[in-house]
Amino acid sequence: MDIVLLIKAAIMGMVEGLTEFLPISSTGHLILAGALLGFDDDKAKVFDIAIQTGAIFAVILVYWQKIRDTVLALPTERQAQRFALNVLIAFFPAVILGLLYGKAIKAHLFTPVVVASMFIIGGFIIIWAERRQRNKPSATRIHDVESMTALDALKVGLAQCTAMIPGMSRSGATIIGGMLLGLSRKAATDFSFYLAIPTLIGAGAYSLFKDRALLSWADVPLFGIGLVMSFLSAWLCIRWLLRYIASHSFVGFAYYRIVFGIVVLATAWTGTVNWAA
Repeated sequence: MDIVLLIKAAIMGMVEGLTEFLPISSTGHLILAGALLGFDDDKAKVFDIAIQTGAIFAVILVYWQKIRDTVLALPTERQAQRFALNVLIAFFPAVILGLLYGKAIKAHLFTPVVVASMFIIGGFIIIWAERRQRNKPSATRIHDVESMTALDALKVGLAQCTAMIPGMSRSGATIIGGMLLGLSRKAATDFSFYLAIPTLIGAGAYSLFKDRALLSWADVPLFGIGLVMSFLSAWLCIRWLLRYIASHSFVGFAYYRIVFGIVVLATAWTGTVNWAA
């Protein structure tokens, strides 16, 4: 295995882990990083989706107590059953739309210009959501994931579908969408993490199965390094984010999105950087 290729895989794994659970779009960053590294062929696109599983292992580790207690209580406790059902309800819309439109979206929207544009639009949406929650605290009616109804879960699941557009951010769509729907920042973040488990594992498994002809056993070290780096960086990022949101809003991420998006668009239009699709 080419050592340079392994280094690229490690970098892409770190990018995935550090951005997956922040409202800044991991897919968008992977597209841009892949364009800069020359790591953007068909196999690389499968790699980008597959290494999300490493980030999910980090979520499972951080939330292990809650996940274990919920699984053990499923046969007898109504609250655990409702929580698990809500996660499945929120997961379902992305499955349907992904199967119907996933191929077309990848063919036409996975470009640096689309990503940068969505960075900017998403940044302004975050600012709006944070301002709304600050100015209308009474609009926040749900302070923990156990208080969510099936309709709340469905709405968050529909919000997650907007993240099929690269650059919008899955975590951003679910967290900010949840806040706009009446969830507190903490409740929306927690539910976003739980919803990520079936969503990202499902997407990774489906991508590997669908594109298995592109892969061989020689790719195991490449994918292994990406998974490990994704896991480690995501674990650090999740622990930091949970502390951060206890006393901070997401406005800082919004400004990052807007500035970064403008930089990408400006460098693309002037030819300073060749953001190859």
